[in-house]
Amino acid sequence: MKSFLSNLAARLVLGLLWLLHWLPLGLQTLLGQGLGALLWRLGKSRRRIALRNLELCLPEKTPAEREAIARAHFGWLGRSFLERGMLWYASRERLSRLIQVEGDVKLAERSERPVMWLVPHFLALDVAGVSVLLNQSRHAGSIYQRQSNPVFDAAMRRGRLRFGNAEIFARSEGARALMRAIKRGDAFFNLPDMDFGARDAAFVPFFGVPAATLLAPSRMARALGMVVQPVVSEMLPGGQGWRIRFLEPWTDFPTDDAVADTARMNRWIEQEVRRLPEQYLWVHKRFKTRPEGEAGLY
Repeated sequence: MKSFLSNLAARLVLGLLWLLHWLPLGLQTLLGQGLGALLWRLGKSRRRIALRNLELCLPEKTPAEREAIARAHFGWLGRSFLERGMLWYASRERLSRLIQVEGDVKLAERSERPVMWLVPHFLALDVAGVSVLLNQSRHAGSIYQRQSNPVFDAAMRRGRLRFGNAEIFARSEGARALMRAIKRGDAFFNLPDMDFGARDAAFVPFFGVPAATLLAPSRMARALGMVVQPVVSEMLPGGQGWRIRFLEPWTDFPTDDAVADTARMNRWIEQEVRRLPEQYLWVHKRFKTRPEGEAGLY
C-alpha cells in the first residue's frame, strides 16, 4: 500500500509538471518563487543546512546578509523544481530559444581526446546537460543518483535522455561502464562538488574549510587523456531563460598531483559561487564528512 501511494504521488507530481510546462516561463518563475517561499517556511532542516553552509563559506558577511542569500536561494530552488517540466517535456525549439549558450559548446566534437565537462552544482546544471544535447553531436555520458521512487526515477531518465545521443549511469553501479564509454570517445558530464564520503576523496579547502572532495576528476582525466572544460549554468530573471557558459579548457589540469588538482578545482568553484551565490546548491551538506577526530559541522 505504501509503495502504491508513493507511486501515485509521483505520478501526480509529474502530471503537474507536465501541465505547468505549457505556461510562459515568466509565470512559471513566479510560481517557483512562491514554492521557494513555502519551502523556506516548511523546510526547517534544509533551511538550517543552507544557513550553516553560508556561515562556514561566507563568514565575512553579516547574519542578515547570509539569510538574504539563503532566502533568495530558496526562491531559485523552487523555480528549478518546476522547470524540470520544461526540461523534460518542452519542445527542442522552445528550449533552444530559452537557453543562451556562451563559449565553445562544440569543443567535444572537434577534440581528438575525450572531453570532460566540469559542471558544479548550480541550480541550472540540468539545463547545461540539455544544452549539450541540443548543440553538439558527440555522444555523452553522466552519472546520476538513482531515485528511491521508481516512477520518478524512470521519468528522470526519460527526461534527460529524450534528445538521444547520451547515456546516464547510476552511481550505485560503479564507474566501469562509464570508463568504457569514455575510452570509446564519449564525452563526460561530470558533477564534481558533492560530499560522497572519504573514499577516493581528499580533504581540500572549499572556502577555507576542509571538504571531502572526489579525486576522480583529476585521476580520470590523467588516466584517459581527457580535455577538461569547465561549464557554469545560470538561471536568468523572469522569463529570460538560462545562460550556460562553456569556458576555455584548462591547460594546467590534470597534473601528476591529484590533491593539488582537486584544490585548484575547488578554488575555481569558489570564484564562480562568489559571482552567483544565490544559485549555488547550499541545501546539500557539503561538509558532512569530517577528518578523523574532527567534530561534525551540522
